[in-house]
Amino acid sequence: MSADAGRTKELTAEELAPLEEIFRQVPYVQLLGLEFVSAERGSATFALDAREELTRMGGILHGGAVVSLMDTAAACAVHTLLEPGGRTVTVDLTVHFLSPASSGRVEARATVLRRGRRVVILGVEARDGVGALIATSTMTYYVQG
Repeated sequence: MSADAGRTKELTAEELAPLEEIFRQVPYVQLLGLEFVSAERGSATFALDAREELTRMGGILHGGAVVSLMDTAAACAVHTLLEPGGRTVTVDLTVHFLSPASSGRVEARATVLRRGRRVVILGVEARDGVGALIATSTMTYYVQG
């Protein structure tokens, strides 16, 4: 049985507020314009509005922006399981790009698939504004300390 068995998925306002604040203060999150959408225990959703400065040739949203969005959602999902002040770092990620996005809003939802004492494995999906799946990812995080 996991350490989280019996815990509700919903986060209290006292748990959610500092989590939102942590990600709001990350300079790279600000640079890309990533938006915290929601979180519950073991999952999180972030969004990104496709802007011209985030596109590559042909007006397609750059894959690096999509991966950054997915990685940020995953980091937040891991943080929903950590004690206050807990730290984590990405150690591996595999992304499959399925369809390009060129405009509108892209959302990434990360869900913890397995949590060990130090290693957390997540699945992440990125979808465009009409809900079409544009990328999937499997990510591995290491919990520090």
